[in-house]
Amino acid sequence: MGTGPLLEHAAPPTWKRKEPKKKQQLSICNKLCYAVGGAPYQVTGCALGFFLQIYLLDVAQVDPFYASIILFLGRAWDAFTDPLVGFCISKSSWTRLGRLMPWIIFSTPLAIIAYFLIWFVPDFPQVQVLWYLLFYCLFETLVTCFHVPYSALTMFISTEQSERDSATAYRMTVEVLGTVLGTAIQGQIVGQADIPCLQDPNGSAVTSEGANRTHSTTSLRETQNAYLLAAGVIASIYIVCAVILVLGVREQREPYESQQAEPISYIRGLRLVMSHGPYVKLIAGFLFTSLAFMLVEGNFALFCTYTLGFRNEFQNLLLAIMLSATFTIPIWQWFLTQFGKKTAVYIGISSAVPFLILMALIERNLIVTYVVAVAAGVSVAAAFLLPWSMLPDVIDDFHLKQPHSRGTEPIFFSFYVFFTKFASGVSLGISTLSLDFAGYQTRGCSQPAQVRFTLKMLVTMAPIVLILLGLLLFKLYPIDEERRRQNKKALQALREEASSSGCSDTDSTELASIL
Repeated sequence: MGTGPLLEHAAPPTWKRKEPKKKQQLSICNKLCYAVGGAPYQVTGCALGFFLQIYLLDVAQVDPFYASIILFLGRAWDAFTDPLVGFCISKSSWTRLGRLMPWIIFSTPLAIIAYFLIWFVPDFPQVQVLWYLLFYCLFETLVTCFHVPYSALTMFISTEQSERDSATAYRMTVEVLGTVLGTAIQGQIVGQADIPCLQDPNGSAVTSEGANRTHSTTSLRETQNAYLLAAGVIASIYIVCAVILVLGVREQREPYESQQAEPISYIRGLRLVMSHGPYVKLIAGFLFTSLAFMLVEGNFALFCTYTLGFRNEFQNLLLAIMLSATFTIPIWQWFLTQFGKKTAVYIGISSAVPFLILMALIERNLIVTYVVAVAAGVSVAAAFLLPWSMLPDVIDDFHLKQPHSRGTEPIFFSFYVFFTKFASGVSLGISTLSLDFAGYQTRGCSQPAQVRFTLKMLVTMAPIVLILLGLLLFKLYPIDEERRRQNKKALQALREEASSSGCSDTDSTELASIL
């Protein structure tokens, strides 16, 4: 009876339960800011991939044997730093800026300094090899500290597969635009300079070394300055894109992640990742297809200059390839959503084969070469988009099989890039060494028949074989569209369970407070 007045005046308790979370929709602005972050790696990588070899041989005048050592060791070191940086990131703690963003912020200023010094010709020829090897390796280390956390950021911008796929399509479009920028800036600025060449032993060159020694030295200095100017412009783009990424993107943690224990050890995480069948099959397939396109990339400038005879057109041909790839990225994104990612892989990457065959057969026809370049860009777009679109599916599949293995995302991305870059280093080293054995003449206006034939094999037949091997390996990749849908439902259930667990904790706290 004495409790009557208390009950009369007490408000009835209301248990507040959180509504199920709605789909996390990323705004177009979020996707664009995230996508812009992929441009620095592609702009610098494109400039180095297409132009570093010819720069070392014809501008810095490094011996082909030592140039092959610089290219191989630089790429091999770059490959080694990816798992190392992935390990360090996996041990990083969450900060106010996130776990990945601090790496991007602090590596950027040092990376652009190292990049600029790669394109500087020191006045002491005896230290040239050490100079280029040092700053090439240093830049690759610093850009890895940018790119590995940026790649892993894909898993932390949204928990929705469809949103991540959409953001990846934005990213691939901007990255291809980055290659267009890298090709246009480096190619057009450097193309304006008159690169001097020396008379070959048969006297077929149009420039005589003895008669034009002063002009040759002046032209070489102008060419070196043109490379420095291009490096400065690209470094500025790197800074702007990094600032947009940091200001426009926020990392998000998985709902169930905060309830788990501390991250597993790196060695155990690496064992789990490398024993995950879909991941091994995916990187094996893309290892061969990526190697094919890297062979084309690394030797295309020399191929156009000496085999096809288009010394003043190769930068425009590169631009045609990259513009074509840029415009077809959205088409491939639509295609993979309609017909599946495995189908897109088979059709997109195999479409390069007939155009590579045609490139091997044509004889110095500029119009046909442009047509082939535009058509090849369609396949380049697929090669850009599909690996990064399929890797998050593999990570989702891994999370379902190993739900308590937290913090493994950087391992997935870093080792995928590791195998790709290591193969790239091998391809560049072997191709440059092959040119040395074939008798490549530094700064020659023309090259012997053996060199021209070697370049044709490196740009056409070798990539065709690698593409066919990669497509055979993709037959073993098990994640089709049906499995993707099942994984999506299972992950959504896991997130809802984590959210409802959080709601129960909140209700218990409110009940204790009222009592």
